[in-house]
Amino acid sequence: MKVFSDSFTFSTKGEFDFVDLTGKVEKIVQKSGIWEGIALVFAGHATGVIVITEYESHLRQDIREFLQSITPVNKQYHHTANAFAHLRSMVLTPSKVVPIRNGKLLLGTWQSIFWVEAERRPRSRKVEVFTIGKAYEG
Repeated sequence: MKVFSDSFTFSTKGEFDFVDLTGKVEKIVQKSGIWEGIALVFAGHATGVIVITEYESHLRQDIREFLQSITPVNKQYHHTANAFAHLRSMVLTPSKVVPIRNGKLLLGTWQSIFWVEAERRPRSRKVEVFTIGKAYEG
């Protein structure tokens, strides 16, 4: 059993900036040498959101409208600074687990791993990727 971890950083432009992370996660999986196992993709941010779905413009608009409807910015919250962003992170979560098979992420045909910025202002973000499993034995 092998465990490998790595990370990458990126910047966002603010609320509802969508950043495709799939390629960066795939590179870490390849670098790990894990042939069969899992990849945990995690953002250590209280207002970070990682999703796995189709990276399509109309769906991204639907995600934006869904989050606005359940966590509106203009609602009066007890945590006045950015409660909406924290709640979005709770609903969609800051981590995902993806199977690894034959050294590759086992994503569906239309699936991508991407970031949805829940915070209103531009941010610098860091994502950790932990791979666990059986290494390639050549």
